[in-house]
Amino acid sequence: MALLPILEFPDARLRTVAKPVEQVDERVRAIIDDMFETMYDAPGIGLAATQVNVHEQIIVIDISENHDEPLVFINPRIDVLDETLFDYEEGCLSVPGFYEEVTRPRHVRVTALNRDGEEFVLEPEGLLAVCIQHEIDHLKGKLFVDYVSNIKRQRIRKKLEKQHKERA
Repeated sequence: MALLPILEFPDARLRTVAKPVEQVDERVRAIIDDMFETMYDAPGIGLAATQVNVHEQIIVIDISENHDEPLVFINPRIDVLDETLFDYEEGCLSVPGFYEEVTRPRHVRVTALNRDGEEFVLEPEGLLAVCIQHEIDHLKGKLFVDYVSNIKRQRIRKKLEKQHKERA
């Protein structure tokens, strides 16, 4: 396993729309393992392949305290089950240090493949539903900062660009 570099906003590669995984094989499972290692190290609770410059529809999530409930979503499809919206303060490994409220559906259904290529359906609510929606957005080239005002987004962009220059 290996730690993968996480792309940070405003990197244009984060806007790439991910392609479906054609075959779940050892190559894909190795990416998944590296993504989990990267996510846990960051630390985070979710990571989309787009964030590590792999433009395939792969998401890893683990919202458990002990990092013992790993979830893999390959080629996820999402349906809203409850139109009730709620606000949740979101952060992102690709937008480090920033948190903003985002409004999302409370209850969704996700159909995806697991790490063995088997289809499964999950109907999460709350934090897991938010996390899945957030990560699926990444696969579509969308970031949580796209849900905030232009002024806030520009402020975040400038602060991160300044941090990137200072690190260079």
